[in-house]
Amino acid sequence: MRQFTIISKRILQVLVLVVLLPVSCDDFLDKPLQGKLTQENFPTSASDALLATNGVYNIMLKSSFHFGLFPIMDIMSDDARKGSNPDDAASTIGPFDKFTHIATEANLSRWWSTLYEGIRRANVVIEKVPVISMNATLRDRYIGEASFLRALFYFDLVRAWGDVPKVTTSTVPLGLPRANANEIYDLIVADLEKAISGLPEKSDYASADLGRATRGAAKSLLAKVYLFKGDFVNAEKYAMEVINSAQYDLMPDFADANSKAGEFGAESVFEIGAIGIEGTGGVQYGNVQGVRGTPNRGWGFNRPTLDLMDAFEPGDPREDKTIVFLGEVLDGITIAGDGPTLDETYDTNGDLIEIECYNQKVWTPGNNVPTQFDHNRRIIRYADVLLMAAEALNKNNKPAEARVQLNKVRARARHGNNAILLDITENNKDLLHEIILHERRVELAMEGHRFWDLVRTGKAAAVLGPLGFVAGKHELLPVPQNEMDLTQNTWTQNPGW
Repeated sequence: MRQFTIISKRILQVLVLVVLLPVSCDDFLDKPLQGKLTQENFPTSASDALLATNGVYNIMLKSSFHFGLFPIMDIMSDDARKGSNPDDAASTIGPFDKFTHIATEANLSRWWSTLYEGIRRANVVIEKVPVISMNATLRDRYIGEASFLRALFYFDLVRAWGDVPKVTTSTVPLGLPRANANEIYDLIVADLEKAISGLPEKSDYASADLGRATRGAAKSLLAKVYLFKGDFVNAEKYAMEVINSAQYDLMPDFADANSKAGEFGAESVFEIGAIGIEGTGGVQYGNVQGVRGTPNRGWGFNRPTLDLMDAFEPGDPREDKTIVFLGEVLDGITIAGDGPTLDETYDTNGDLIEIECYNQKVWTPGNNVPTQFDHNRRIIRYADVLLMAAEALNKNNKPAEARVQLNKVRARARHGNNAILLDITENNKDLLHEIILHERRVELAMEGHRFWDLVRTGKAAAVLGPLGFVAGKHELLPVPQNEMDLTQNTWTQNPGW
């Protein structure tokens, strides 16, 4: 059994201890527990501190942590369509394909609530662990882990909804307003700086603790935060510190960047460990996107688009390692697909608009549903860090240094075939920027990055406009209607909603 199972079991122990964590931001009112354990007396010991910290990680095993359940950020991009068969979730997830989604869609409220549940758990650690009498280095690490995770949760919230409530204590006052997005970003930066000071490097962890937050993960996330803020000097600084740390490398084979063979490998900066069961410990993120029909691995949502296929350069091996095509054989299993789903779909003009295919990056060996829960979702991988560095370096008028990082990604992708994916030699800053963004698309496709990359670079309206995207509205999701109702509509809904 792989090493993360050890930490997973530790994390799962905390389930009975963190039931004090309600699921809505406005429902953070304290509720008494049925037993003797209360918020006032937990955590109070070193062992409690470990359990409480593991409880923050446990949030990421919830299906609703992953965009509410369905990979809506990919579906809203030009990389993917709803997928599954035409009728499945047509009225709920289908609208994200066309930007006709609404504030009452349950995916949004589940995602919002789960992120705030994680923030509440992190707040318990950040607030209560500092006063526990225990090993100082371990105490600082736990606080660093919780700070990293709180920053991660808030980063999803601020990117998805902009202004959101700022909750930094375990007891939340009534009538909490939405804080300005800049204030949330300031909190994220402060949390990550704290995490950097308290966390060890990846190589300093014992094998049983693989999967915990590291200094490199905190610096990588901080580099990404600065990219979103348009602060390319700091984005370069932190991305290059990760690169120069010698803690990470690209997996030799691109396929292993997301596969089981690459779990917690050289390329893994931060990932969510899973085990192959339907239930506690399994991660449904892979199952929701798994091959539908034969073999029966999942629901088949998040289907790669023809546009994404066309984005790969001729001969790029990453296309075949990103997309599962019908008739393909994976781990000895032939992909026959779903009977009710058309192999090819045409519009009224007779033009091909979609083919049945699946996201190969979530594939795990097996031919049944439980084994598809065994996918470790990569939140940050080293190729992403290299491309963040390339983008920032180029923005900082260092094109030659930017190309070094960019060409590392391309060299790995070509996998020894020097006839394809030639090194980039472009010096023009604007043209090189476009090349780097394109490389991000094909390298990180179907991993949840594309929509936000388009928004942060101001390209969403041009690229996604034909799909229904409206500038000034769809950069953000609508605040879930149930949250608006809980505040008796004292909050202002996001523009356009």
